[in-house]
Amino acid sequence: MTMQQIDTLATIYAQSLLELAEEAGGREKILELAEELEQVSDLLAGEDDLRTLFSTPVINEETREGLIRRIFENRVTDLLLRFMLVLNANDRLGHFDCIQAAYDQMVQDVFGRVEVDVVTAIELDEATLARISERLQKTLGKEPILHASIDESIIGGLQLRVGDRLMDGSVATRLRRLGEQLRK
Repeated sequence: MTMQQIDTLATIYAQSLLELAEEAGGREKILELAEELEQVSDLLAGEDDLRTLFSTPVINEETREGLIRRIFENRVTDLLLRFMLVLNANDRLGHFDCIQAAYDQMVQDVFGRVEVDVVTAIELDEATLARISERLQKTLGKEPILHASIDESIIGGLQLRVGDRLMDGSVATRLRRLGEQLRK
C-alpha cells in the first residue's frame, strides 16, 4: 500500500463525498462508496489511457464528461458518477487518487479502524497476525486492518507502518544501529 500525499483540496472533496454518502444511506453507503472509489483508483493505476483522460487538459470538459458517462454509467453508483462529473466540471479529476486516499482515511476514522502495514522476513501464520492485531488494538485504541508483506532484507523481527509512523523492530535495523555505535 502506498500512501499518497493528502492535500487540503482532496480532504475538502472527500469530506463532502462522505457527507453525501452518509445522507444517501448511512454507514452502508459510506462503505460501498469507499469500495467503488478504490476500484476506480485501481483501474486508473492500471490503465494509462484512462489516467490520461482524467488528467489531460487537452480534452475539453464536455468531451470528457461524455467519455466518463460512457465508461462509468451503470457501472458505478449514481453518487460516484455525479461526483466524478463534479470533479470534471471543476478540473479536479487529476486529484482522484488523492481524494480516494483522503476518503479512505476518513472512513477508517469513522469506523474506528487504522491501516497497518506489517513487514516481516517470513510469512506469518494467522495466529501470529491475530496476536499482533490484538496488541495493536490495545495500543492504538482502534481496530487495526493488517496488510502483511514479506521483505527478507529485514532478516528478522518486524516493521509496522501506521500512517506516516514507522516502528522498526527489524534485525537489520538493530544490526545497523549496533554497527554505528561500534564505529563511534
